[in-house]
Amino acid sequence: MTSRAATEYRYEKLTWPEINDAVEMEKVCIVPCGAVEQHGPHLPLDVDLVCPMGVATGAGREIPDKMLVLPIVAYGYTGHVMDFPGTINNDFEHFMHHVLDITKSLAYHGFKKIVLLNGHGSNMPNLELVARRTNLETDAECICCAWWSLLTVDKEFLPGWRESKFPGGCSHAGELETSLYLHLDGDNVRKDLIKSGTISFNDEDNPFHWVDLFGKGAATVVSWTSSYSETGVLGDAELASEEKGRQAYEEAVKQLVRFVTWFKDRPKDERRELHRQAPTIPIPWDQRPM
Repeated sequence: MTSRAATEYRYEKLTWPEINDAVEMEKVCIVPCGAVEQHGPHLPLDVDLVCPMGVATGAGREIPDKMLVLPIVAYGYTGHVMDFPGTINNDFEHFMHHVLDITKSLAYHGFKKIVLLNGHGSNMPNLELVARRTNLETDAECICCAWWSLLTVDKEFLPGWRESKFPGGCSHAGELETSLYLHLDGDNVRKDLIKSGTISFNDEDNPFHWVDLFGKGAATVVSWTSSYSETGVLGDAELASEEKGRQAYEEAVKQLVRFVTWFKDRPKDERRELHRQAPTIPIPWDQRPM
């Protein structure tokens, strides 16, 4: 009988013997990471959960033999948004240790390819460090990737898709997030409340100090969201549509499938020892046997 691991992409739906099968299949583990955070008057608090999970499950349905999607890490680093009711903050160290515990658990069980699929911009520096620590402290390979960055792989997609101004039109609850949410869970969008918003410091026309999902200035100040936005909407939400969301979803899924297929079979980078005299003590952060 064929193991269910060959057709099931949901990690938590497998039994422990089926996990052994998935390890033998060398499946890539996708760990979606999000946040519970305000997204203006028109979008629910779960945007950063729905978007990465939607993309991950979409890819999982297409290549269940190559990947597993874990339950989402639901609470992220959102301290700067606490002036807006509903936002739940996870201290950055707690967040990083939590995700690192997950990647180390996966590596311990035998999964050697891990992707942290992020859905919340302010998680990025923390998740990039988690990925690097996973690579240094386990024998697995871990990569951090924001779901929206998948839209930049095909250099022709975004220029043909985006109508909002740059920078700022696709920042937070703007054209992109509103469009994807309309596609994934449109019934929960307060469509009568969709209204564009601006990032006040983007209007300063300063070449150093600006932000967008697809770039930021060389020296951008990141402070309290309420200091540069009255509504929590940072972008051209009024340019969003369900059709744009469908297009973005299909592109992100396509590129995630391509990436997982490549990453799964990519040979692991091998560490080289270059000391003339072998070190006599272990690296403090490396818990593996010498």
